[in-house]
Amino acid sequence: MDILVIGCGMVGSALAETLDKKGHDVSVIDKVSAKFDSLSPSFGGFTTVGVPIDCDVLKRAGIQTCDALFAVTAQDDMNIMVSQLARTMFNVPKIFARITDIEKGKVFEELGINVICPTKLTVSAACAAIEEDKSTESDVINFENHTVMFTKLDLPEQLIEGAPDDIEYENEEVLFGIIRKNSGFIMYRGQPLTFAEGDKLIFARKA
Repeated sequence: MDILVIGCGMVGSALAETLDKKGHDVSVIDKVSAKFDSLSPSFGGFTTVGVPIDCDVLKRAGIQTCDALFAVTAQDDMNIMVSQLARTMFNVPKIFARITDIEKGKVFEELGINVICPTKLTVSAACAAIEEDKSTESDVINFENHTVMFTKLDLPEQLIEGAPDDIEYENEEVLFGIIRKNSGFIMYRGQPLTFAEGDKLIFARKA
């Protein structure tokens, strides 16, 4: 497949190299030429310097013949605009946009754009790893070059009706979320929260 990757940051460069190794014809766009230095010498694709929402830049990178486009810059608005251009002006068959704002993502999913939401993926990966093997209480997940250990723990009796601040955390450990009966998964972002009997706590710690 001919695949166009927008953005050559940590995500874009890793994606481009992976697709290239799988045998796809890959082209990458970034407005900063130095970003291409993160690509390995073995990368066999093409690179184009320029603003991704410039139609001439997109054409130079081969958007008119590409089978799929991944907009994975660090900016939601940029990814959204590129995806709209790819859909409305160039009729790209498959479009994937990295969007961190979950509400924006819902809107663009309705327009036929495949949304990649890092927040949802992280939560899904963590929950899947924790729940996949009921006998395993700890799981390690790799996110690009970072390794995170997720640990599930039944709520201690002394913490019933307690709060996250009452927990004695280990070094570099944080409360990631709570699995609660009849409520599913609650992602903890520092909001006021009271533990309930039967809660299962999920901790995250850099491994």
